[in-house]
Amino acid sequence: MTAALWNRLDVWARRLIPAGLSVVFVLVTVVPFALPGYAAIVPMLVLASVFFWAIHHPGLLPPAAVFAIGLVQDILTGALVGSGAVVLLLVYGVIVSQRIFFRNKSFLVVWWGFMVVALGAGALNWLFASAFAGQLILPRAAAFQVLVTVAIYPLLTWILHGVHRLLPQEA
Repeated sequence: MTAALWNRLDVWARRLIPAGLSVVFVLVTVVPFALPGYAAIVPMLVLASVFFWAIHHPGLLPPAAVFAIGLVQDILTGALVGSGAVVLLLVYGVIVSQRIFFRNKSFLVVWWGFMVVALGAGALNWLFASAFAGQLILPRAAAFQVLVTVAIYPLLTWILHGVHRLLPQEA
């Protein structure tokens, strides 16, 4: 194979990293751990990924990919199919529209923005879960899930920035 073909394959593979990593985050969230109540409080890793890529490289994680990732997550978690996809698409749309604001801001400003987004996403997930169950579910687990997600966001951002450096810059 020629060097040009290898180069194109390399760029193509790197362009798939944001979506692929988001799918890995979905799989990590559905892995069962021997912790009581873990399923109810597992962090929203995919939310953090969508938030990050919507700011830094929205072209590498298009809305169709966000929707597909949300559907996969809904199916694997047993949630109301489409609810997670809608939440992720709403987050994606809001953050892409505010991308200029978040670009080149301090980490604390971006983290604050993520806190607001995580709270809204957690509330929507809670509403969808309550509607799916046919009754109001206690919001305690959803609130704790939001807190855990916000708490691990700095670690996730550090990982995602490391991955971001691997991506083609012309995308």
